[in-house]
Amino acid sequence: MIIAVASGKGGTGKTLVATSLALSLENKKAVQLLDCDVEEPNSYIFLKPSFRYEETVSIPIPQLDGERCTYCGKCAEVCAYNAISVSPSNVLVFPELCHGCGACSYLCPENALTEINKEVGILETGWAEGIEFVEGKLTIGEIVAPHIIREVKKHINRERLSIIDVAPGTSCPVVEAVKGSDFCLLVTEPTPFGLNDLALAVDMVNKLNIPCGVVINRDGSGDSKVKEYCREEGIPILLRIPLDIDIARLYSQGITLVEGMPQWQEAFLKLYNDIEQVALQTKG
Repeated sequence: MIIAVASGKGGTGKTLVATSLALSLENKKAVQLLDCDVEEPNSYIFLKPSFRYEETVSIPIPQLDGERCTYCGKCAEVCAYNAISVSPSNVLVFPELCHGCGACSYLCPENALTEINKEVGILETGWAEGIEFVEGKLTIGEIVAPHIIREVKKHINRERLSIIDVAPGTSCPVVEAVKGSDFCLLVTEPTPFGLNDLALAVDMVNKLNIPCGVVINRDGSGDSKVKEYCREEGIPILLRIPLDIDIARLYSQGITLVEGMPQWQEAFLKLYNDIEQVALQTKG
């Protein structure tokens, strides 16, 4: 089973939920956690894995052979990202805009474009006790987060429960991380911003045809509109985490909820059982 832990906005506590869920199940199931928040990965802060392997992630970018080029402009026409500009006597390639799709070199009628690899990030794998851990890191200044996410997801082990820590929001990297999951757990907070972004996230997972449930963090603050929205939309609220200064202190120290407050382990075990039940009912 693949569970994506996402949030419409940043700062809702999705990493706290993802890591606590993984640790709660560590002695019950074979678990892996994949950190697909590749621009700001931070699950490692809580799980403290021992990394055993690192690889470079690259994309192919075009390289021009000026002797072959006739400046026909076909490469610029097919580039969806404006990474190539052609004038009557010159071709400019902008590597920082290139997404490595290969269309320009494939469709060049003169075979004037070849491809060279450009490093855009790294992928690290290791273990945190019995939890298999995979993490992607996008190089600062690069824009191809979905490419790194796809490389991370290639390590999904179907023999394990896979928990994916997703970036906040509903942009392309989030869609890339969530798609293909069996269930999406949406972490939110009871504020107007939380409600607005939760609705956007729900719309996203509905379009991806993925069942979802909600975790309300900092419950007891704000208002009741998130709960009203979930009730109206028929979205189950699977866990409520109260606004608690002790929880905030643990988080600031990089300590997961189930480690700092072991009594929460049962709540996260119940959360997983409820996820299974909702996913099964949706399939049925």
